[in-house]
Amino acid sequence: MKVLQITNSLATGGAEKLILETVPLCNQESVKMDVAVLNGDEQPFLEALRKSKSCNVFSLSKQSVYNPLLIFKIIPYLKKYEVVHVHLFPSLYWVAIAKWFSFSKTKLVYTEHSTSNNRRNNPLFKVFDKWVYAAYTKIITIAPEVDENLKRHLNCDGNKFELIQNGINLETIKTETPVPKSKIHPNLKENNKIIIQVASFRYPKDQKTVISALKELPENVVLVLVGDGPLKIECETFAKAMQVEHRVYFLGIRMDVIKLLKSSDVIVLSSHHEGLSLASIEGMASGKPFLASNAPGLGDIVKNAGILFPIGDAITLATQINKLLQDTTHYNDIVTRCMERAQQYSINHTITKEIELYKSIIKT
Repeated sequence: MKVLQITNSLATGGAEKLILETVPLCNQESVKMDVAVLNGDEQPFLEALRKSKSCNVFSLSKQSVYNPLLIFKIIPYLKKYEVVHVHLFPSLYWVAIAKWFSFSKTKLVYTEHSTSNNRRNNPLFKVFDKWVYAAYTKIITIAPEVDENLKRHLNCDGNKFELIQNGINLETIKTETPVPKSKIHPNLKENNKIIIQVASFRYPKDQKTVISALKELPENVVLVLVGDGPLKIECETFAKAMQVEHRVYFLGIRMDVIKLLKSSDVIVLSSHHEGLSLASIEGMASGKPFLASNAPGLGDIVKNAGILFPIGDAITLATQINKLLQDTTHYNDIVTRCMERAQQYSINHTITKEIELYKSIIKT
């Protein structure tokens, strides 16, 4: 069975991390799986996938992923694979249009990663979305809230949908080891308590709330922010305005995320909405207490395991962090519950269900 995964790029992100981790494992399960990216600029995930030598990686351009000429670059690939599995917008659109032009019999699968997007508020896009999604044989949704919202948006046949939760490689996390604080950043001291958030600097992520929370926390508590994106400079400026810039460390993109999580004291994900956040699952699996904003796509994952705080509420976030740092029993209880919850999200379950889906649609 030959399967091609198509996505915008392999910059860091949840969908990109899923491809990086699942493709090598799928290729051990009687599947020949390759990857194509609309923009092949060198990125850490792209480099890591190439180094794995587990698949072919095709770069369709080095330019904007919004260029409609990419449709014609996609067409030849539709004739070489039995299934093409697509992630993210605008890959969603370009592949559907390419399928229409090519008359290919390739089966299309799309994974919806988010509970919401701006297109759903636009009447014109709403009409066009119905046509685009109809080109896909199956639509995978990664969480119940994602499933419900997309079905409501499209108002189409529910048989087209398949809920398959994203997963993480629990064995990899289990075997990783922490690094000394000086390896995270040379200015960190042993008496520092480290809060960490791993997320891109773009909406819907909300690093500003975590930065604001530092004002309510002891001076030895610092914040490490891992990731990159268009809002990074704005967050750096905000940290200066809040007069906590000396306590905020912007690390950029890192490939040793699990080591960083295990070296921290508290893990946070502040966001306005998510799909099924792999960062949240990794956080809960890392042996540290995990806190998240009570946002769509996060609340259901974290509830009764980690700690939820209202979206944008820096005061409540700081109060909860203080309680964790001051109460060892409470700290350990949250860690135990988080690790138990993370066990429900093994990447092996994700891969098994996706391969079963591919096989079922090829037969039809």
